[in-house]
Amino acid sequence: MKTIGKTLISNLIKHREADSHKGNYGHALLIAGNKGKMGAAVIAAKACLRSGVGLLTVNVPETERSILQTAIPEAMVQMRGSKKLDFSLFNAIAIGPGMGIDKSSKRLLEYFLTAKNIPIVLDADALNIISLNKKMFNDIPKGSVITPHPKEFDRLFGQHDLVEDRINTAVKVAKEFEITVVLKGHKTIVTDKGEVFVNSTGNAGLAKGGSGDALTGMIVAFLAQGYDSFDAAKIAVYLHGLAADIALENQSMESMLISDVIDCLGKAFKSIS
Repeated sequence: MKTIGKTLISNLIKHREADSHKGNYGHALLIAGNKGKMGAAVIAAKACLRSGVGLLTVNVPETERSILQTAIPEAMVQMRGSKKLDFSLFNAIAIGPGMGIDKSSKRLLEYFLTAKNIPIVLDADALNIISLNKKMFNDIPKGSVITPHPKEFDRLFGQHDLVEDRINTAVKVAKEFEITVVLKGHKTIVTDKGEVFVNSTGNAGLAKGGSGDALTGMIVAFLAQGYDSFDAAKIAVYLHGLAADIALENQSMESMLISDVIDCLGKAFKSIS
């Protein structure tokens, strides 16, 4: 098992050219939020934009659009249930945070899983839907990323009593389906192609709602910028934890909010540059 540390991430991060423009950094599509759960969409969107993506479109219910447009004016909004999308407009897709698991959400997930040539980050309710409809797992495009916490992982792949057993299953799943698995936890694991990395950053201040939503937004941002799924996941996991460590300069682990973590992403980037 290898460690995700500063040297590794510093070598993976691409230099941002002075004469570049937004088109050089990709267009991400985020499908998130629902009535009463728009915070998940706002958190994921803000983390995505703070991670360097050039353009971000967020798919939300039309009745909830004002929340997103007010909270994150830098993001574009696409109304859920509108005409079918031209997937070629996007470099990466993330789906799940706060989306819900009803029939309409299941149909939405089925539709976006048809985007075979675009890497997809699947988190939260997207994984919960798949756990109730296991055949859908076969429809996940190669090169995608799943980001389950232990309970979500066990819903998908059966009960695991030991962390080591869960890691072994994650390695098998990643190899079989040719995806990257981010197994979230105290020491988050990232695995792909038989390789296993354990993260070295982060603290218990992240043990709160919204942390996973931010990580999803970060991973899709790096995917949209052209990183492969394995590298995108490693970079996002490391910076997510590092920003949380930096946030402890002004917060305690008890008082820390994921908004504090996102606000520290700038310092996290600077510390590895």
